[in-house]
Amino acid sequence: MSAETVNLRQQRKRRAREEAEAKAAANRARFGERKAPRDQRQAEAERAQRVLDAQKLTKPSRE
Repeated sequence: MSAETVNLRQQRKRRAREEAEAKAAANRARFGERKAPRDQRQAEAERAQRVLDAQKLTKPSRE
Protein backbone atom coordinates (compact mmCIF):
# COMPACT_ATOMS: atom_id res chain seq x y z
CA MET A 1 0.00 0.00 0.00
CA SER A 2 1.51 3.25 -1.08
CA ALA A 3 0.00 6.57 -0.23
CA GLU A 4 -0.34 9.27 -2.85
CA THR A 5 2.08 12.11 -2.30
CA VAL A 6 0.51 15.53 -2.06
CA ASN A 7 2.18 18.89 -2.40
CA LEU A 8 0.68 20.94 0.44
CA ARG A 9 1.60 24.26 -1.14
CA GLN A 10 -0.34 23.36 -4.28
CA GLN A 11 -3.29 22.17 -2.19
CA ARG A 12 -3.37 25.47 -0.26
CA LYS A 13 -3.24 27.47 -3.47
CA ARG A 14 -6.01 25.39 -5.04
CA ARG A 15 -8.22 25.79 -1.99
CA ALA A 16 -7.57 29.56 -1.96
CA ARG A 17 -8.49 29.80 -5.66
CA GLU A 18 -11.72 27.87 -5.06
CA GLU A 19 -12.66 30.10 -2.12
CA ALA A 20 -11.87 33.23 -4.14
CA GLU A 21 -14.04 31.98 -7.01
CA ALA A 22 -16.93 31.26 -4.64
CA LYS A 23 -16.63 34.75 -3.15
CA ALA A 24 -16.48 36.29 -6.63
CA ALA A 25 -19.60 34.42 -7.70
CA ALA A 26 -21.47 35.68 -4.64
CA ASN A 27 -20.33 39.25 -5.33
CA ARG A 28 -21.41 39.00 -8.98
CA ALA A 29 -24.86 37.92 -7.85
CA ARG A 30 -25.03 40.64 -5.21
CA PHE A 31 -23.58 43.64 -7.01
CA GLY A 32 -24.01 42.73 -10.67
CA GLU A 33 -27.69 43.56 -10.70
CA ARG A 34 -29.13 46.65 -12.39
CA LYS A 35 -30.72 49.34 -10.26
CA ALA A 36 -34.31 48.91 -11.49
CA PRO A 37 -34.60 45.17 -10.74
CA ARG A 38 -32.83 45.66 -7.42
CA ASP A 39 -35.25 48.44 -6.41
CA GLN A 40 -38.22 46.36 -7.57
CA ARG A 41 -37.09 43.34 -5.54
CA GLN A 42 -36.62 45.54 -2.48
CA ALA A 43 -40.06 47.13 -2.94
CA GLU A 44 -41.67 43.69 -3.24
CA ALA A 45 -39.95 42.54 -0.06
CA GLU A 46 -41.14 45.65 1.81
CA ARG A 47 -44.70 45.16 0.52
CA ALA A 48 -44.70 41.53 1.60
CA GLN A 49 -43.52 42.56 5.07
CA ARG A 50 -46.29 45.18 5.31
CA VAL A 51 -48.90 42.57 4.31
CA LEU A 52 -47.65 40.19 6.97
CA ASP A 53 -47.58 42.91 9.61
CA ALA A 54 -51.14 43.97 8.71
CA GLN A 55 -52.46 40.44 9.25
CA LYS A 56 -51.05 39.89 12.72
CA LEU A 57 -53.66 38.85 15.24
CA THR A 58 -52.33 40.91 18.10
CA LYS A 59 -51.14 44.48 17.84
CA PRO A 60 -48.04 45.49 19.79
CA SER A 61 -48.88 47.45 22.92
CA ARG A 62 -48.00 51.12 23.03
CA GLU A 63 -45.94 51.92 26.08
